[in-house]
Parts: sequence; structure tokens; C-alpha cells
Amino acid sequence: MSDAASLWRRIIPSRTIPVTRWRNEGSRWRTRPSTFIVLVIGLWLFGSGEALIVDAGLGNAPWTVFAQGLSTRLPISIGIATFLTSCTVLLLWIPLREKPGLGTISNAIVIATALQVMLEICPTPTSFGWRTAQVLFAIALVGIGSGLYLTTNLGPGPRDGLMTGIHLRTGIAVTPIRLGIEASVLVVGWLLGGTVGLGTLIFALLIGPSVGYGLKLVGWIAGARTEIVLDEDDPHPELEA
Repeated sequence: MSDAASLWRRIIPSRTIPVTRWRNEGSRWRTRPSTFIVLVIGLWLFGSGEALIVDAGLGNAPWTVFAQGLSTRLPISIGIATFLTSCTVLLLWIPLREKPGLGTISNAIVIATALQVMLEICPTPTSFGWRTAQVLFAIALVGIGSGLYLTTNLGPGPRDGLMTGIHLRTGIAVTPIRLGIEASVLVVGWLLGGTVGLGTLIFALLIGPSVGYGLKLVGWIAGARTEIVLDEDDPHPELEA
């Protein structure tokens, strides 16, 4: 490999999910305590990032915009719209052969808890500059949190599972997949009547690279292997150097 190609691979976001030393093997419903701790830390960082986005007051994340849009068109609350959206996304896992696990359940519990707790203790910034900076920091937290919890191999949340399922079936890098999903959801939510702000647009544009770099950072810390080999007979192929 040339020096230029080696440098390029070092600076671009991770294309896939690294194989880390804490990666769970076998059943997605049983794991070691150390792996579970990594899962909870990752999900807490993810939820904290979501809380900071809400606290900044510059617009919600694209999936929230989508749920809000549905609630304006249908006689349902935004909470029910969010639940129905998650159920629909889970159905999309079937053709992708993505499987739920302990991480899927923990995703809902830990992120919701972190979101509530951090909203209560985070000071709300007043200036536009600090609010924008908070959104950027929040997106970085979501990326790092995603990198930690996804590498446990205990099952992604509904929306992340759509990303990983498409990635594992097609070999397309996670960054453009996540960017495409968030942008599509944002546009549909806006057309349905959801409220879009500057923070929403920043999130939609940067969350893909953030998750990619979060996975890269976690893989670098863990000394992980990061190249994927796709096998049509294996919905979750192993990764190798």
C-alpha cells in the first residue's frame, strides 16, 4: 500500500464496525460484565448528546422532526409517533437480516434515562455561538457513544440497526448510509410539517461522519481490525485486517 493510500485510510471515517476486544460473540442476549459496561457507557454518551441537542434549542434531531410531522398529520401524539416509527423500522430489519439483542432493549432504557437526567442538570446556553458549539459537541458525543455501543455486538437500536443492516448487506460505508438515512427522514418530516432548525440541519449533515469517526476512534483505542468481508450466507460477517 502506498504512503498516500495509507494516509488516506488514516484520516477518513471508519467504513465499518471494528472488531474490538470487548466484542460479544454468540448470543446477543448474554454477555460479560465488561462488555455490558461498555454498552451502558456508550448509550449514556449517546443519550447525553441527544439531551444537549434538545437543550441547545436550535432544532430537534431528524427522527424527532419526522415524528413531529406524523403527529401533525395523524391524530396521535409525538410520543406515539416515535413508537410507531421505531416499530416500522424494526420491520425493515427483516429483509436485512438484522437481529435485536440486549443492546436493542438497553438502547431504549439507557438513552431515555440519560436524556432525562442530563436535561435536568445541563445549564442552558444563552448566546447563539455557545448554543451552536453545544450542538457540535453533542453530535461528537453521539458519534463516540455509537462507536462504543455498536462495537459490543449486542444489537443496535432500531435506527442504528437500519444503518448497520444496510451496511452489512451492501458493503457501503456507514458514513454515507447514515447521512442518507438522516437526510431522507429530515426531508420527509419537514414535508409532513415537522419543525426544522439550524441544529437539525447540522445534525443531519454531520451525524454520519461523527459516527464514522466515533467508530474509528474506538477501533484505534481498542487496536481493532476494521476491514469487512461480506458473505452472502452470513448476515453478520467477521471483520479482518
